[in-house]
Amino acid sequence: MNPPTPAPAAKPPVPFLVALAVAGGFMAFVAWDQSHWWRVKEDYSFGWLVPVFAIYMVYDRWPQILLRLRAAGTGAAGPVWVRWTLSLAAGLGLLGGATCFLFGALYRAGVGTSQPGTVALTVGMVAIVLPLLYFNAPSPTAVVTVAGEKPPAPGWRALFEDGRFRVAALFVFPVLVWLISAPLVSAWETEVSLFLLRRVVTVVAFVFDMLGYPLEQQGSVLLLPKGAVGVADACSGIRSLTACLFAGSFLGAVFFDRFWKKVSLVAASMVFAFVMNLARSLFLTAWAYAYGPEAISGTVHDVAGYAVLGVTCAGLLGLIPLLNLKLENLARH
Repeated sequence: MNPPTPAPAAKPPVPFLVALAVAGGFMAFVAWDQSHWWRVKEDYSFGWLVPVFAIYMVYDRWPQILLRLRAAGTGAAGPVWVRWTLSLAAGLGLLGGATCFLFGALYRAGVGTSQPGTVALTVGMVAIVLPLLYFNAPSPTAVVTVAGEKPPAPGWRALFEDGRFRVAALFVFPVLVWLISAPLVSAWETEVSLFLLRRVVTVVAFVFDMLGYPLEQQGSVLLLPKGAVGVADACSGIRSLTACLFAGSFLGAVFFDRFWKKVSLVAASMVFAFVMNLARSLFLTAWAYAYGPEAISGTVHDVAGYAVLGVTCAGLLGLIPLLNLKLENLARH
């Protein structure tokens, strides 16, 4: 007979509530710091949604959080090596996060708002908040397994069954999502943008050459019969990449409970972002080939961008039921 599922606690323990309030303070400070980039960089304008979605995820998972808090405090403690390993990892993360956050705060106080300072603050916040929630979740004192309770998983899998780890795991998306809304350090962002831009221009030139429509590539400029078309940095796809990463992470956190499904949706969002940006570039180049480079400015350019965004979102939403299909259901049909 399986043991009954424990009812959610009426309210979380006071230490956990205090840790949650401190974590909210760290996130509010990071949101204030990142808001500068959300205003001045269009690539990160989706950042205004990050605080809303983070709060929504905590609200949506609150019954599950209460359930896991109760299970963490009343269940049997796992092997000693599991507790020591997780505590050591969380302690090192807390120490490293505090150092990184302090560096970011001092850097910001000295030079003002800057990409390195924002990245340091964000990474530090992430490394502080998750261990903070882990340490303040209730820990059982019993070491033996309760009768009727399933034995702990063998080997490294026991790490993922630790009660406090399972509580902290529910906050992975609300915490890690801030890494996506933080601007990359200029050097990294430039390298990523140039890498994507080169791939887009090369593929466009190759496709047109294969179809029998000659054009000449000179760096990021395509020479067409009716004029030259310059592929700007904004067309590299980094904007759609960051936005799709955010969308894929949010949808994966909301609709999936299996880790591999979440990772699959995030990976698919990156593929969608690149493929759809490539399709947009091919369309605009074809339009310029037929009607001249001036024809792709204004309405055509904007409509193509919004259409690609819509198709990408539809593709991600279409993957959700596909990833939720079970093999036994397919075999039954």
